[in-house]
Amino acid sequence: MKTIKLIALLMLITSSVDSIAQETGEKYGRTLNFGVGIGYYGYVGSSMPVLHLNYEFNVARNFTLAPFVSFYSYSRRYYWGNKNYPYKNYRYHVTVVPVGVKGTYYFDNLLGAGSKWDFYLAGSIGFNIVNSTWDDDYYGDRDVYRHASPLYLDGHIGAEYHASNKIGFFLDLSSGVSTIGIAIH
Repeated sequence: MKTIKLIALLMLITSSVDSIAQETGEKYGRTLNFGVGIGYYGYVGSSMPVLHLNYEFNVARNFTLAPFVSFYSYSRRYYWGNKNYPYKNYRYHVTVVPVGVKGTYYFDNLLGAGSKWDFYLAGSIGFNIVNSTWDDDYYGDRDVYRHASPLYLDGHIGAEYHASNKIGFFLDLSSGVSTIGIAIH
């Protein structure tokens, strides 16, 4: 319930800032971005694709804020045993839901990019909602393999190609999760 309240508060704040910033005449913001990608740090090969969703609000000239939510899940197998029992294969499963806000600065004017392209640098901050489970009969240290931190920090560099006034395609490379996706303006 706290998560839903936090997301609603973030959206309320950014929407009020968006209405003030629209006076600048920039066309950034008011964009729904849906991306699919892969995560790093050893999760590749054992996880489902990362799903990412955010909605950008125009805050200032060339700058947007976007509340976001992502989802990824992965599992590993580990061996554990003691002198009385043979080693056994145990499954560890983790689901992580990062929630936060992404600040984006667009460099289109500086780079002289045409109206079909957007180029940006961004940073994300938020928190991870983590659910980890082991097989029921595992009695070893369950905290050893806790990969996901409660704090979510990520740096981004990316580009978007505008196929039309309403649809764009983006590539977002980052320090944690890189995505490709569709932007709906």
